[in-house]
Amino acid sequence: MDRKRWAVGISGASGAPIAVALLKALKEIKEAEIHLVITKGGEMTLRQECGMEKEELRQWADRIWDNHDLGAPMASGSWKCGGMVVVPSSMKTVAGIANGFSENLLLRAADVMIKERRPLILVAREAPLSTIHLKNMLELSRMGVTILPPMLSYYNHPESIEDATNHIVGKIMDHMGYEYENFVRWEG
Repeated sequence: MDRKRWAVGISGASGAPIAVALLKALKEIKEAEIHLVITKGGEMTLRQECGMEKEELRQWADRIWDNHDLGAPMASGSWKCGGMVVVPSSMKTVAGIANGFSENLLLRAADVMIKERRPLILVAREAPLSTIHLKNMLELSRMGVTILPPMLSYYNHPESIEDATNHIVGKIMDHMGYEYENFVRWEG
């Protein structure tokens, strides 16, 4: 395989601009092939926060899959890929993944990543976190899932929301094995 496939999921939590920025950054990586799946809540959040419809994301994704298509390739462990990122990941999605509730393609693809021991990165978005949220994320972390909440940092002196978004995109791409030119690293 010349290009490394990645599944990217967008669920219905605040943070759709992070997903869009990640898709744009991954489009610049010639070796990355992006397969996108969006929940109904993710579509609503994309519309609310970015003023976009999911079809507009086709310019940055190689393929957009219907979230109800449980026969899609990413629903099978035989589908070769580098892993999956869910950005943003709602607590409903976190709970579904933690408890094996694979009622849609996004949840099933995440379940496949865990069973096949492939990287799964959840950009878990909620504040404050309840004991239930923490329990679900702890369980997923114990399974090897990377929990990467979009936390603010200040050492990089962000001057805009875009700077803060770029920081999170850089963290995600680090875990995917890619460099992101807009990521300001700690230099001591």
